Amino acid sequence: MTTSNVWIKTGLVLTYGESIDADYHSHLAMQLIWPDSDAMCTLNGEVLQNIAVIDSKQIHCLSMTKGWVLLIEPSSILGQCLKERLNSQSWMSMPTSQGSEVDLPIKQQGDAFAHFASMLAAINLDGRLLDTDLSVVTDTRIGELLDELNICFAGSCAKPNQWRAKDVAHKLHLSESRFLHLFSQQVGIAWRPYLLWRRMLCALQMMMNGATATEAAYGAGFSDSAHLSRTFRSTFGMTIRQAKSLLH
Repeated sequence: MTTSNVWIKTGLVLTYGESIDADYHSHLAMQLIWPDSDAMCTLNGEVLQNIAVIDSKQIHCLSMTKGWVLLIEPSSILGQCLKERLNSQSWMSMPTSQGSEVDLPIKQQGDAFAHFASMLAAINLDGRLLDTDLSVVTDTRIGELLDELNICFAGSCAKPNQWRAKDVAHKLHLSESRFLHLFSQQVGIAWRPYLLWRRMLCALQMMMNGATATEAAYGAGFSDSAHLSRTFRSTFGMTIRQAKSLLH
């Protein structure tokens, strides 16, 4: 990949790049694919001519010569809006509004999320839905837990061994089984795979800040760099070496 960039904030990963080529994979995030108007793009081997949204945990394969990819946690308001549009479909195409200008050359970006928010009007979405404070989580205990996990995005990761379900449940004054049920009910994802997803984002952010794959693996709670590499490939459909070109 060349001429690519990645931006991360709570619950969102935004990528703009060229020659994106991801093997079949799945992840907990929903995915919005936004090819540039002159780009060639295929999803699961079929030509994609419009913007597309893919539901959480759906196996897919993406090849795109140039464009945007936004990963969205399903518990966000934006995630819920997209789920409503999907209406139980695994993925769907979303044509843009008549005459809308959707391309945004990478050289013109300041705040990538702000620019991308302005583009969402082309698919009749309010750019304010990218506000990471907007969530469908209503239980204050789960909300506070997610706030603790979000500290990672400020550059100060909590040690992963503090996040065992039994320990978290004790801290929240819940039984382990009640915590696991409540978390899944509120977030729509089981605790263990959700925590693994967050560790992947921590590792990615550390590498963006200059850490090696080995440093990122240990910092995010993986047993070694091989463990991180396997998980990274199964989650994002590409090797860490391929993904590193997105970070510059």
